[in-house]
Amino acid sequence: MTSIVLDMTISATKVRFDDDTMWVDLTDGRTIGVPLAWFPRLLDATPAQRQKVDISRTGLHWEDLDEDISIAGLLAGRGDMTRHAKEAAQ
Repeated sequence: MTSIVLDMTISATKVRFDDDTMWVDLTDGRTIGVPLAWFPRLLDATPAQRQKVDISRTGLHWEDLDEDISIAGLLAGRGDMTRHAKEAAQ
């Protein structure tokens, strides 16, 4: 059995947006892009709201939007997990 271990020393250095995508620069030199559609709160936010991001060692946080995104989750290809939980509860 093999397992994938994400290096928790990888963190974000910069976040930017275009019309459809959130781009995250990482400390290991990679830039990853994810569709804004994965994160409805960011998709519906104004450009000014999106720019108010707090970057920490483990993730991204938008206080005004109540949005938290982990770098590990982005690297694993996960979008907004709260939406899936609400749909499952119905």
